[in-house]
Amino acid sequence: MEELQQDLEEVKELLKKATRKRVQSVLLAEKNKIEKEIKNQTPLKLKADTSEEEKTPLTGYTVKINNYAWDQSDKFVKIYITLSGVQHLPPENVQVHFTERSFDLLVKNLNNKNYTMTFNNLLNPISVESSSRKIKTDTVLILCKKQREEKWECLTKVEKETKEKEKASYDTSDPSEGLMNLLKKMYAEGDDEMKRSINKAWVESREKQTKEDLPVDL
Repeated sequence: MEELQQDLEEVKELLKKATRKRVQSVLLAEKNKIEKEIKNQTPLKLKADTSEEEKTPLTGYTVKINNYAWDQSDKFVKIYITLSGVQHLPPENVQVHFTERSFDLLVKNLNNKNYTMTFNNLLNPISVESSSRKIKTDTVLILCKKQREEKWECLTKVEKETKEKEKASYDTSDPSEGLMNLLKKMYAEGDDEMKRSINKAWVESREKQTKEDLPVDL
């Protein structure tokens, strides 16, 4: 390709100096010929580069990534995914596809496994062009560029809605009702020991209330 470019430049220079019509015609034909060769070679190179990236097929089975850490700066939301040995993979094996409200991560052929992670309905829109990923030692760092420099409460709309519902269920003007809701949640999510403790507290509370409601024996 470089040789052809040099030939083309030289022919162009000769065309500028040529005064005879026949010589100009020969040089012009040569110029068109070289330009055609360059044009035909360029897409071939691009096609070869593309095939190199797609050459690595998926092998093994695919694992969904559930564990991650995240933080943020004024401009970026940063998601950290720990994958042992990921720095040894070819860069094209770690792919991230961004949209304004989501991203998909695919890590191919890491220790005979593939790893995927998908985040949909991000809390706020991101810039697709300015978002990226970095490969560090045992870590993939995904950088989501914020469209607006504002603090994110969480990563997705679903997380925010869940938090708001939980807050509403405990935000009540009746303190005893809020406590009851909290105890119900603790009972539903607790282990056997927690449930026994709550049951015991509930029984003792009912017994105390019953004694207080009994009439005084005159």
